[in-house]
Amino acid sequence: MKELLLGNEAIARGAYEAGVKVATAYPGTPSTEITECIAKHDDIYAEWSPNEKVALEVAIGSAIGGGRAIVSMKHVGLNVAADPLFTVAYTGINAGLVIVVADDPGMHSSQNEQNTRYYGKAANIPILEPSDSQEAKDFVILAFDISEEYDTPVIIRMTTRVSHSQSIVEICKPQGQKLKEYKKDISKYVMMPAMAKARHIIVEDRMNRLVDDSNNMSINEVETNDRSVGIITSGISYQYVKEVLPNASILKLGMVYPFPDRLIREFASTVDRLYVVEELEPFIEEHVKSMGIETASDNLFSIQGELSGNTIYSKITGKQPNVKSAANVPGRPPVLCPGCPHRGVYYMIKKLRLHAAGDIGCYTLGALPPLEGIDTCICMGASIGMVHGIEKARGRDDTKSWIGVIGDSTFIHSGITGLIDIVYNKGISTVAILDNSTTGMTGHQDHPATGKTIKGEPAPVLNLVELISAIGIEHIEVVDPYDITKVETVLKKEVERDEPSVIIFSRPCALLTKEKSRPFAVDKSKCRHCNMCMDLACPAITRDENTISIDKTLCNGCGVCADVCRFNAIERLVD
Repeated sequence: MKELLLGNEAIARGAYEAGVKVATAYPGTPSTEITECIAKHDDIYAEWSPNEKVALEVAIGSAIGGGRAIVSMKHVGLNVAADPLFTVAYTGINAGLVIVVADDPGMHSSQNEQNTRYYGKAANIPILEPSDSQEAKDFVILAFDISEEYDTPVIIRMTTRVSHSQSIVEICKPQGQKLKEYKKDISKYVMMPAMAKARHIIVEDRMNRLVDDSNNMSINEVETNDRSVGIITSGISYQYVKEVLPNASILKLGMVYPFPDRLIREFASTVDRLYVVEELEPFIEEHVKSMGIETASDNLFSIQGELSGNTIYSKITGKQPNVKSAANVPGRPPVLCPGCPHRGVYYMIKKLRLHAAGDIGCYTLGALPPLEGIDTCICMGASIGMVHGIEKARGRDDTKSWIGVIGDSTFIHSGITGLIDIVYNKGISTVAILDNSTTGMTGHQDHPATGKTIKGEPAPVLNLVELISAIGIEHIEVVDPYDITKVETVLKKEVERDEPSVIIFSRPCALLTKEKSRPFAVDKSKCRHCNMCMDLACPAITRDENTISIDKTLCNGCGVCADVCRFNAIERLVD
């Protein structure tokens, strides 16, 4: 049987067919759908972990304990999981361990571009890179076999285009793996210095064996055609090459680390001009050149953003592709949804002329005009540590205008330790938790404070107020962000304190229940065109010359616009 699957769905199918026992993740685009799809299989234990480090540690425990495990994350999530990653390369595994990392060339939904292939090289972990959904499924199954044969974790590098593109996949029956026997082995699994030194030698021997064996792996494949042009490529770049240069000879690498050196030399010797086509940094090309092999693609492609078939064609042939130029499409910058509970908070932050150290999530959109509610965004959880650092650097009098802003899921992910740091080191910063009862940006996934597991089962609810109180915060306010007057009052009060405080702006995401209150409308006889409502940046509110209107099909009825209108010109529609 065949099905049309996203790359991420195919990864999940491969995990099921490979007999995975445990699947873990923290949601992050473009990887989120992998674990969501795995969770549909009742015979696989699946979880949303608080963060990627915990997710990897749970997966490592499963693998050492004898059950095949898969952990999924986006590229920046691997930074969070780097500590256990580097050490599990030393310990090795028992049952197979596969780490799926989805890179985001072009930064469609990320704060940076990052190349996971360098992690594999640094940690001495093999990396496979599929180019379509069929390979995504097949490579997962192969990755588990490699993991167990070579006693190593294996990384599968996905990219946005492969993760979110569909292609035909052959559906097979699951393998039905049994739990492997666990044997206590301190020299293998306890990484004290003496044991780690011995394991490092084993790691190097393993990588040398993988280099030799990779030359004969079927996923490293030569396609011989016109020998005047030879291309070494992998992943989605292979699809672009096949589309625009169908007659070129190609060495397609399914394992992008370690490299099949003998195969590369043999291929290079058979073509007149050799190109390496890859996205982001020249990872493959650097290795090919280090082997003393000349390439014609040195500095040919940008290390920024995604490639395209047109770019590859024009760079290699020197000709412009015979394609029609796309019509000029107006930009559509992302905005907070109508009725978003974060909108009023950011409006008030700007009104009070506060500065905010921001964080990762849909609330990051509050940085954009006209809200302009946050000053910084670095990584998950950074807002709390940063506002503490600003206060310590500049002193209290100069930082009463600063707060930290973080979401509920992000706070659980990596904000708790930052808040502990503020208390322990006698900080006096104010932190605002924008609690919308979900992991919003990645598609409304549950987390420990929502009361549901990934499978929708009831779970204990993490009480944020009790947790924050246990940390040592004495001043905690819970505020409905739709109550714009209360938002203003509490913000003014808390930033003036000479003690640390937390404000929880609590209101579920407007898209969670999909229930709308009666919409609002503008009474044009009362409107003075002051544009205060336009400063909310609500997509439901529009201005056409001197007319301001509210689209009732978009309006969620939150009422924030009515609260900011000085002339009572915005009223709720009656039935």
